[in-house]
Amino acid sequence: MKIFKFLPLLFLFVFASCTTVRVATDYDKEVNFNQYNSFAFFRPGIDKAEISDLDKKRILRAIEENLTMKGFTKSESPTILVSIFTKERERVDVYNNNFGFGWGWNPWWYGGGFYGGNTVSRSTEGTLYIDLIDAKTNNLVWQGIGTANLVTADMEKKEARIKEIVAKILAEYPPGMMENN
Repeated sequence: MKIFKFLPLLFLFVFASCTTVRVATDYDKEVNFNQYNSFAFFRPGIDKAEISDLDKKRILRAIEENLTMKGFTKSESPTILVSIFTKERERVDVYNNNFGFGWGWNPWWYGGGFYGGNTVSRSTEGTLYIDLIDAKTNNLVWQGIGTANLVTADMEKKEARIKEIVAKILAEYPPGMMENN
């Protein structure tokens, strides 16, 4: 009966691990990020991203929305260029559910009763890189990376997931803001 007490916790853990966005950032510590107040998209980098044009548009809209909320303006003569890069891989998780009773086994005989088994879960995990490039020097000054399970079947869920991933990545910009709070 103890197993039934832990099932809700197990389902919560599995559900939470599916919705988590893992974020990492890197930046040039020599750069004064207060100098950046306008942006434009760096088309050569964006065109290389190996995702559908529709998903590119979704990502770029979400980036524009987040940067605008941070006080940036979209400009023909920007102080910063925004590029993206994506990676995708299939993630396979195996959960061991051996929670029964029994006596054991040998090559010719298996004795015992109720046993669990293994559960295999497959999902598509995507990684989005958002690069911020100094428009004057063409040097990469900040990079945010977000990794999460992707939703592909439902268009509204997909758009919401992209917005969530972009928002979590850009929440880390400018660097140092999270440390001061």
